[in-house]
Amino acid sequence: MLALAACLSVAVAGVIGTAATASAGERPPPRSPGCGTPAPQQPGTSVDRTVRSGGLDRAVRLHLPPGYTADRAWPVVLVFHGRGNSGPTTEEFSELSALPAILAYPDGVPGGEDRRAWQGAPYSAPGVDDVAFTGDLLDELESTLCVDTKRVYATGKSNGGGFTEILACRLADRIAAFAPVAGAYYRAGEPPCEPGRAVPVLSFHGTGDVTIPYAGDAARGLPAIPDWVAGWADRNSCAPQPATRRIEPDVTVSTWSGCDDRARVEHVAIDDAGHTWPGATLYSGGGSTTYTVRATDLIWDFFSRHRLR
Repeated sequence: MLALAACLSVAVAGVIGTAATASAGERPPPRSPGCGTPAPQQPGTSVDRTVRSGGLDRAVRLHLPPGYTADRAWPVVLVFHGRGNSGPTTEEFSELSALPAILAYPDGVPGGEDRRAWQGAPYSAPGVDDVAFTGDLLDELESTLCVDTKRVYATGKSNGGGFTEILACRLADRIAAFAPVAGAYYRAGEPPCEPGRAVPVLSFHGTGDVTIPYAGDAARGLPAIPDWVAGWADRNSCAPQPATRRIEPDVTVSTWSGCDDRARVEHVAIDDAGHTWPGATLYSGGGSTTYTVRATDLIWDFFSRHRLR
């Protein structure tokens, strides 16, 4: 089963997303101030650290890839956990630390019911500016590690996935592309979404998700997922109708092309899947999990095709 899923994921990775990237021979990647600085931990390890932001010490699980060296600019992937979860747990079930990139798994601040959460949700901690924290985290990573500042990405699950949309609206000048999984797209207290550029977005959602329903929940302020995706396609001035491709037995991939700056919008809908991370072999949420595709593989393929201009 897992071997088949891996093969299918590789096949799909070649199907979804073909957006702007710089060719290998154009120019060297931009290097952050931390290039040449000794690594703060052994390459290939994950270490819990803190970043001071907004008067708080914020916890972050930092993973360096095994081949990390300070003379090469590396991409960064920011990963935001779901409500009540944590960075380390999300690292485990997502397996994103297998990617050839610097991975940062920050923790949200406890809000309603004393559960960690992110800005924008009705249960998030009042007065906590997670957008500013994300900027402070990027400043810290770029000053202590060798970062390709044009290849910074964000993904997350549930409340963390919803928070990536807020970052797409407000921090698109620093983050190149976004990939929410089972996103809870609350926008409590947020200004209108005006990112200032076309933003590449890849999203995943199960049609059987009862936690964040695919059809939305107006009483909770949650949009229908097809409407949310279409909103990003419209924001990016994409062609009105997507191309769709079916991956049997349970996955439909929709791709909007013709977008400004070739910033595609893509959506992976999984029949009857629950509030889960596609391909996860550990518990990632309630309901069924597909093994037809692996979200981690598709996310990296999508990210690898985008960088800030």
